[in-house]
Amino acid sequence: MSAAACPALLVSAPASGQGKTTVTAALARFYRQQGRDVRVFKTGPDFLDPMILEQASGRPVYQLDLWMGGETHCRQLLHQAAAEADLVLIEGVMGLFDGTTSSADLAELFGIPVLAVIDATAMAQTFGALAHGLAHYRPGLPFAGVIANRVASAGHAAMLRESLPPDVACLACLMRDGELELPSRHLGLVQAEEIADLDARIERGAQALAGGGFDFEPEAVRFAAPEVAPPPAALQGVRIAVARDAAFAFVYRANLELLQAMGAQLHFFSPLADSALPEADSLYLPGGYPELHLRRLSQNRPMHEAIRRHHAEGKPVLAECGGMLYLCESLTDRDGQRADMVGLLPGQARMQDRLANLGMHSVELPEGRLHGHTFHHSKLDTPLQPLAVSQSTRKRGRGEAVYRRRRLQASYLHMYFPSNPEAAARLLQP
Repeated sequence: MSAAACPALLVSAPASGQGKTTVTAALARFYRQQGRDVRVFKTGPDFLDPMILEQASGRPVYQLDLWMGGETHCRQLLHQAAAEADLVLIEGVMGLFDGTTSSADLAELFGIPVLAVIDATAMAQTFGALAHGLAHYRPGLPFAGVIANRVASAGHAAMLRESLPPDVACLACLMRDGELELPSRHLGLVQAEEIADLDARIERGAQALAGGGFDFEPEAVRFAAPEVAPPPAALQGVRIAVARDAAFAFVYRANLELLQAMGAQLHFFSPLADSALPEADSLYLPGGYPELHLRRLSQNRPMHEAIRRHHAEGKPVLAECGGMLYLCESLTDRDGQRADMVGLLPGQARMQDRLANLGMHSVELPEGRLHGHTFHHSKLDTPLQPLAVSQSTRKRGRGEAVYRRRRLQASYLHMYFPSNPEAAARLLQP
């Protein structure tokens, strides 16, 4: 298979909270309005931003992370997108050079120009210094220019533009506008389906780009085709029930598609609304916001009984983060409201105000090593002894326990199945 070429941009920033998702969504809609087929990726372990970006682009959004998925996997995703689309946009993670691996590592490896979003609030000439640093901190990094975000006035915009060095272009100045900003909560942005006027906000962002002088044509980037073997047909005919509703929405699209590529039949259900599981051989409970739906989850006793019966029959159950909290004896929210949960895992979970753990992790299981991440504000008190403890990529990172009860595996880890398809399949094989 030959290389595929397509215009591409990686949207990054000096730090989190600068407006990367807002701008990436606006860019996707802006180019889509020009009749382009836009494919968007998200760097790093994020479930919420892709929901917004899918709404903006009208296309599925996948994670693109060198550590979590590996170079070959990333190359395969980019090659496929470039072969089908008119433009590839990638939203970075945190700041441009943050993390191992960083957004800059991805941009440099694949030769993708960086567009940096800088929050210009309460800033004048320092804007130019920041832009210069982002553009030149790593020699050879392809750099397209900057967008000034949350600009106060036309005079402020002129001051920002004048501060830039000659070799760094200001592609647009976006005025401060609460009607296009995206709302957030403790784990990041609010889920797309909960933002009633999301499409109007994205549309306003696209209009702001046009009004802010944006008229940029990204350069074409060539993406070589990797040699990739098809995944094993290890789940042929296996029926997997997957929880999917407002309480359980944190699942990688690539995970689900890989399960299907290995032969699995996915049957989605709602622990909030349904009274029974679909007919299934295995059960997958991804993360989400169970703490926001305590009453409905607690009162749905028929679902509790169905899950306990599934487990008692010796069938596989894979529960990640929020899915694990749902299986505990009880869950207490931030306001101190406690509710009974399914009760398959002995112990109580409690939400807290501060972050409990964050970062990329790998874990060695009997089935094989898998990569993933953790990000949670809750604490679990349980007498269970862990089967394994994950390893953080950070020097001072704290591992996460992985618990097993018969065919049930539960952990705070969100695992990225493409990092080891065979191991993922073994976890869900009857």
